[in-house]
Amino acid sequence: MTNIPQTMILGTGRAVPEKILTNADLEKIVDTNDQWIVERSGIRERHVAEKGAPLSELAAEAARKAIEDAGLEAKDIDLIILATVTGDMKFPATACFIQELLGAKNAAAFDIAAACSGFIYGLQIADSMMRNQTYRHALVIGGDILTSIVDWEDRNTCVLFGDGAGAVVLGPSQDDRGIISTYIGSDGGYSKLLYNAGCGCINMPTEENIKEKIHTVRMEGKEVFRHAVVAMSKAMKKVLKQADMTSDQLDLVISHQANLRIIEALAKRLKLNSEQTYVNVDRFGNTSAASIPIALDEARRNGVIQSGSTIGLVAFGGGFTWASGIIRL
Repeated sequence: MTNIPQTMILGTGRAVPEKILTNADLEKIVDTNDQWIVERSGIRERHVAEKGAPLSELAAEAARKAIEDAGLEAKDIDLIILATVTGDMKFPATACFIQELLGAKNAAAFDIAAACSGFIYGLQIADSMMRNQTYRHALVIGGDILTSIVDWEDRNTCVLFGDGAGAVVLGPSQDDRGIISTYIGSDGGYSKLLYNAGCGCINMPTEENIKEKIHTVRMEGKEVFRHAVVAMSKAMKKVLKQADMTSDQLDLVISHQANLRIIEALAKRLKLNSEQTYVNVDRFGNTSAASIPIALDEARRNGVIQSGSTIGLVAFGGGFTWASGIIRL
């Protein structure tokens, strides 16, 4: 039987819009203040795309950096998976637009929608496809422009979200580095606690729907918080068990950057010390599927992690969906 190599991360990249919206800026457009936002979320600023800006361009920028970091060219990529809930259009897949922007003519391209858990979903899908020896170099991107679907009059949600994209290039490993374990899960019974009902077949665009802001994010914050902490802690423990590891063997845990209080509660449940916990939600806000790959790239380039580091990834999103993974860089 052929020995199938592990799939490893060869390169990472990230891209965010230039415009930064601070809490002080938000005070001018909605009934809120810096102290209120920081106490409830830990967020101080977020990057915001211009109205009508395509996600594909932001994602392609992150992808180019990841491909360059991997020492490859666009023609070497044979699979592109984009995790997003805010694609350029209903169809075709935004991954196809990214493929064209990159000139990755040899790649198959498609989107997946698992909300904030989407990037890890994409990692598992790409890993499975590559272990089947069908693809050699995969590009997995998490990207969202969530500010395009928020209600700027709802202070409970509009202060939370930012825009961005993060990408990784995967390839075959020649040693013990690679994706060690992944896990994904969901429970549609909680779908009404975090959702966007607009523009689907049950709520086609109408003048009435636009007035009622059907196309914006709806969230029951307290319930989402409670379920997120429980689901992510269970998901992280599951992949640790699959890998026959304990949390103290992880150099760093990068959790979905949704809310500082969630990150802190998760760290407490997993008995992580401060050096094992990565936080950038204060500077980026909740960037949905982009949050983990943005943080992963930032941690790599800042020297927080390096080749050989063992990292836990864990996320939670609308659906509800959740996902976790352990990788060795």
